[in-house]
Order: sequence, then C-alpha cells, then structure tokens
Amino acid sequence: MVQPLSPPVWVATQTDYDVLVKHLSNQISFAIDTESNSLYAYQEKVCLIQISTADTDFLIDPLALDDISSIGELLADSKIEKIFHAAEYDLICLKRDFNFLVANIFDTRWAVRVLGYEINGLDRLLLEKFDVKVNKKYQKADWGKRPLSAEEINYARQDTHYLLPLKEMLLAELEEKNLTQLASEDFVRACKVVIPIAKPMLWERRSKNQNFTPRELTILKEVYECRDNIAKNLDRPPFKVMADKQLLELAWTAPQNRDDLLDLGLSSKQVKRWGKSLIQAVKEGQTMPIVKPQQTKRPNDAFLSRLDTLKMWRKNTARQMKVESDVVMPRQLLERIAEIAPSNIPDLTEILAETPWRLARYGSQILSAVNGES
Repeated sequence: MVQPLSPPVWVATQTDYDVLVKHLSNQISFAIDTESNSLYAYQEKVCLIQISTADTDFLIDPLALDDISSIGELLADSKIEKIFHAAEYDLICLKRDFNFLVANIFDTRWAVRVLGYEINGLDRLLLEKFDVKVNKKYQKADWGKRPLSAEEINYARQDTHYLLPLKEMLLAELEEKNLTQLASEDFVRACKVVIPIAKPMLWERRSKNQNFTPRELTILKEVYECRDNIAKNLDRPPFKVMADKQLLELAWTAPQNRDDLLDLGLSSKQVKRWGKSLIQAVKEGQTMPIVKPQQTKRPNDAFLSRLDTLKMWRKNTARQMKVESDVVMPRQLLERIAEIAPSNIPDLTEILAETPWRLARYGSQILSAVNGES
C-alpha cells in the first residue's frame, strides 16, 4: 500500500526561497519539473517550478518572487545532477523565461526510450514502478491561477517526488545493458538548448494547398492576423478565440456580413464581439496586394537519396535494438550526415563528435549507407 506523502513546501516568499536555495546547494542531485500556462495565455510562461530532494518536495511560485536567479546558478552547476522527465520542453521554458542554462541532467523519459520500454509517460512509469496512480485530469490545469487546489498541488509534486528513485532504477538497467554512455551523451546534447524559431504562420503553412487561390491566401493572412491581435489583447491562446478551421472557411468564402459569419458556424458571441473586425479583415484581404509565401528550397536529389538510405539503415538498426529510430540516431544528426556525405571515419567523426558511442558502434555502417553499399 502506498504511504501518504508529507505536504510539499510552498515557496512564495524571499525567506522561504533563501532556505530552499541553501538546502539545494548542499545536494548532489535533485529532481525538477515546470508547469506553464500555454492553454490559458497568449504568451505562455513558467508558473510553477517543482523540485524534490531525497527528503522534501518544494513548489516554487515564480509569479510571487522577484528574483530566482540563484536557482539558475544551481541549475548551471555541473557538480549537481538535475533529474527531469522529458527535459526538452522544461529546458526550453527555463531558458526562454529566465535565461537559465542547465548542466548535468538525467532524463528519465529518454532513459526508458534508450532501454526500449514500450511506455515512457511518467504516469505509466509511476504506476509500474511505484504503484502510484496519477490523475491526468490536472495536466490541463491553469497553473497561472492562485490559489492552486490541493489536488493540483498534489499532482504537481508527483511530477518530481519519485524521479530520484526512478533514476536509480533506470541507471542500473542502463549499466546492465551497457547503454549508460549512449544515454549520457544525449543528456549532454539536450542541455544545449536552442529556442525554437517561430513556425510559419497558418497562411504560409497552407500556401501549397491547391484549394487556395493567391487571393484567398491573402485573405487568410489578414484574418489570421486579426485573430492574433484579438488573442493578444485578451491574453488568450489564439485557438480559444477561433479555430484554425474557421479561419480557413473565412478565407474560402469571404463573408461580407454578420449573417454570413453565422452561416459559417461562428457562434453569436463570436460574431457579436469580433464580427466587425473579421469582416474588415476579409475586405482588406480582398483589396491589398497579393501575398507571396516564403518559398522553401527543395533539397537536391543526391541529399534526399542519401537520407532515404540512412533512414532505412536507422529503421533496421532500431528494430534490432528494439528501440525507436531516433534513439539510434537523432534526426538532426542523420540529416547532417546526409548533407555532408562523409567518405571516411575522420569526416564522420567531426559530425558525431558529441556522440562517440554511436560513432564507434555504427561508424562503418553509416559510411556504407552513405556510399550506397548494402
């Protein structure tokens, strides 16, 4: 039977924060997770930072604290191991919101993928390893509201409470299967965070759709920007103003009045609040110069041929290892190999310098694939 947990420590004052920092500075490792409000704000931000040590769970409220830079110093300290589950998104958020860089991590989600687990969600792992059932209902909670409910607090603390013992279990399995170096190399690579470049706007992503004329694409751009401005003013995610599908219908049909909007399926509330702005956006799209989506340069045939061969090699190797393909070789590295087309081990070493395990294990196979050999 699972024993009830002691209440976590809520950290929302400078005094409590200073105590936490002192406690963490004496640790050799701690578990960490973040919660953001992407479903409730135009621009998401980190609203909660969960940290667990061997004996205490902490919930840091960054919305109530003026300066948490000292936590950033601990995260950057390579002498302290930080344990995450699915670290990539948390690392991006910590970099984006606080300019934190993290060193020396162990990612339990990546570890189970390297080990070939059929499951990698934290809820499934907690159930399997600790007989703990997580209520996934709170995945979509509004972490920016205060106060948080007791159920939300308990859900948040479960994201880190079990990570330290889980890490020890997984590390033992990695060592048993001689996969520790592979996992470690990827942990180091994960710490080199790059904030993603903004994706193309909806109208650009749809530019290759044959159902759109150039004029319809121009209207789509205008109604997209109209929705974006509304969402920004409301501090609300754009999809909560209007669905993408509705924007496409606006571009295709070019409604001219409120009744046209209602016929498209917009609610009377949407039409009342934003109908005038949407109609104006449609009219501007009908008269302004035609937009020209940014064209993506098509890779050359030689690159695509090498990439297809490498993908086939990766797929077959992954099947033998009983893992997913990107565990064998991440997409970025595979594409880099296809682009450079190394002809010898020294050239390949430059590309795989950060992952010598893969170089030693697969180097000759990769060169054979690049050179079109079976």
